[in-house]
Amino acid sequence: AGLRGSGSVSVAVSVPARADKMVGTWLLGCGGMVFGAVILGGVTRLTESGLSMVTWRLFGEKPPLTLTDWEEEFHRYQQYPEFQIKNKDITLEQFKWIWWMEYSHRMWGRAIGAMFLVPATVFWYKGWFRQAMKKRILVFGTLIGLQGLMGWYMVKSGLEDRFHGESDVPRVSQYRLASHLSLAFLLYTLFLWSALDHLLPAQKLAGAITTGARRFKILAHSCKGVVFLTAVSGAFVAGLDAGLVYNSFPKMADKWIPDDILALSPSVRNITENPTTVQFDHRILVCNVPLSGSDWLSLGI
Repeated sequence: AGLRGSGSVSVAVSVPARADKMVGTWLLGCGGMVFGAVILGGVTRLTESGLSMVTWRLFGEKPPLTLTDWEEEFHRYQQYPEFQIKNKDITLEQFKWIWWMEYSHRMWGRAIGAMFLVPATVFWYKGWFRQAMKKRILVFGTLIGLQGLMGWYMVKSGLEDRFHGESDVPRVSQYRLASHLSLAFLLYTLFLWSALDHLLPAQKLAGAITTGARRFKILAHSCKGVVFLTAVSGAFVAGLDAGLVYNSFPKMADKWIPDDILALSPSVRNITENPTTVQFDHRILVCNVPLSGSDWLSLGI
């Protein structure tokens, strides 16, 4: 039970025993929705559908229903670099397919917002959130809003008139793509952590924390950090189409370290703007994910 009131008057609020389970299940569902959004975003990226919708409305775009609607939508798409440089030969039927892919991704994101906001409002009103959880709820809501805004900010970078080089391909900014993915992973992690906090609360260890337990905690956090960094580096690979640069592994063009790994100046630009370096760094990180765990295990955990 909890107390709600002001001044010297307090009113007892009955909280059902199943409240934690219901809140935890809801948070787990929100996390699953975010996970699904990442998968759907990846498919959207692989099918090169992300720049098919050239407008953005907060409460959702109305899908074209008639042939005239589709022709108008297609005409808007034709005003932007992806059509003018890359997809001049695309037909209306092909355009419909990539448009529906991007539309599905955007509407899934809005569904996440609804799935979060409606139950959160109800649970808050019922007094089912502890004080610490209320702060998390505000953080979740802010991150969901930022995720949507970052998604449009990312798409906007692919619609700008900035592709004038001979080999330029219209694409979104790799920085904005990485930020968009990072927010999604952060949201997923926080939802999952909060859900387990309700469904499987952590138990305090009896007595002093052992060296082995401390090492295991460091192992868990270090592996999580390497996995996160690897995922973000993958966003840079996708943003630059860097995965197409070298198709041999572990050597790249029969060399352990490719010649053009530091082709840009200043050198720091290569980390995020040189497709060769981005591909090389991602490969190294992927190989180091299992090593980050085995290194700690070798210490006797």
